[in-house]
Amino acid sequence: MSAVGRAIWFIESHFESDISLEEISEAAGLSRYHLSRVFGLVTGHSISGYIRGRRLSRAVPALVGSSSTILEVALCAGYGSHEAFTRAFRDQFGMTPDAVRRQGHARNLALLEPIRMDPAHLNDLEPPRFETLQPMLFAGLQEIYPYGGNAAIPSLWQKFNAHFGHISGQKGNVAYGICTHIDGEAEKFRYMAAVEISDAGDLPADFATLKHPGQRYVVFAHRGHVSGIPATMNRIFGTWWPTSGLEHGETPDMFERYDERFDPYTGMGVTEIWLPIRA
Repeated sequence: MSAVGRAIWFIESHFESDISLEEISEAAGLSRYHLSRVFGLVTGHSISGYIRGRRLSRAVPALVGSSSTILEVALCAGYGSHEAFTRAFRDQFGMTPDAVRRQGHARNLALLEPIRMDPAHLNDLEPPRFETLQPMLFAGLQEIYPYGGNAAIPSLWQKFNAHFGHISGQKGNVAYGICTHIDGEAEKFRYMAAVEISDAGDLPADFATLKHPGQRYVVFAHRGHVSGIPATMNRIFGTWWPTSGLEHGETPDMFERYDERFDPYTGMGVTEIWLPIRA
């Protein structure tokens, strides 16, 4: 079972009680950061969003088909008040618990069912290689996304590709997708669509820069459509990394490298996934 599969099993076995990210990470065999990142990539949900959605979905039958008060349903779902439950329920389903109870059914609610991981859908990994990079300077467009919110990343690339090849000081024709953990933030990460530059001179006003320290990397190849990267990440962190004996290196947390083997128009080709490691 992959790390995400182990995390889902643990959540499904315990979500009716208070569980922490640390407990879920320990059950999955990954660090909090890596689990949050790969869980969002693979499932399309943040860990807290998945737990919230499952708790609220489990509460719906009690609203529709039991004599329990809404406060009793709220308490069973882990909410301390009618008001907190109502806010979370409305955010999740677009309706209040009172409205659902009045209509007497849940056919118009998008309930969150347990995610079932199919091992057959996991990509096989090619043996990785190891590389050492010297310090680099990147420039590009960046946004902050919630884990599981990576569906918006292609629109960032669409904006960035209008600049690609015309960026002052651009070195080569290689693009990078750089993921950086945000200190103190367990639910979000920073993603930059970038190129390497020689200096931060005449850049567009909305561009950011990032200094990259020289360090050692383990490099994996993802072949096929770029949308399949989450499955490759699931295989890396779910099966390869826990048994590798490696420790994660410094920031950035990982980056994708797109060279001439990748077609940005079709999204097909070879994408390299670079993960920093401690020497």
